Amino acid sequence: MPNAAASVRRRVFAVIPVGTLAGAKSRLGAVLDAEERLELTVDLARATISSAVASPKIDEVIVVTPDDAVRRLAEDLGARPLRQRDGGLNRGIDAGRAEALAAGADAVLILPIDLPDVSTEAIDAVLATLDDPRRPLVAIVPDRHGRGTNALLLAPPDAIDTCFGGDSRAAHAEAARDAGAALVELDGPLTLDLDTPDDLLLAERILRPVDVG
Repeated sequence: MPNAAASVRRRVFAVIPVGTLAGAKSRLGAVLDAEERLELTVDLARATISSAVASPKIDEVIVVTPDDAVRRLAEDLGARPLRQRDGGLNRGIDAGRAEALAAGADAVLILPIDLPDVSTEAIDAVLATLDDPRRPLVAIVPDRHGRGTNALLLAPPDAIDTCFGGDSRAAHAEAARDAGAALVELDGPLTLDLDTPDDLLLAERILRPVDVG
């Protein structure tokens, strides 16, 4: 007879926050002009949303954004667009988490769009952490410098408050400890993000060719 607990299917949502496209990736202004930065941002958003939608482990993808063009893209790709009405990254994420909780989510994966090596396989590797029975559970994929947070898995979705911004890896780890949550830190392809020209050079093998000077 199958274990009753094992037969209960988890409901997992992805929350993808996307800011306005105008002025996106301004820190790459030294090597990419405005049109190139816009194209890069749209490509990253498309890759991230598509990879999450394709994951068999994710029940629904919520794209939180104030940008009309991003909402149209999300809908075209099979995600649910959610208009962000309050400013700030963490407030947008909170709106997405509230939607996920209202829909019965057991866990959320918060996934920014600046990860050039994003793929369904990379996402599923993070979601495999949910096999850990401990709850609450917080899993962090830090950036390659060990300071930022490139992906954050929360079970339940409100296990901790999000602290995206400077030194968010340490802030999320501290919040997890304060909440008595099991904390898992992960490595892998999602540790590379695109914030600086140096990051762009590292990502050249993944991205379509761009002129980095």
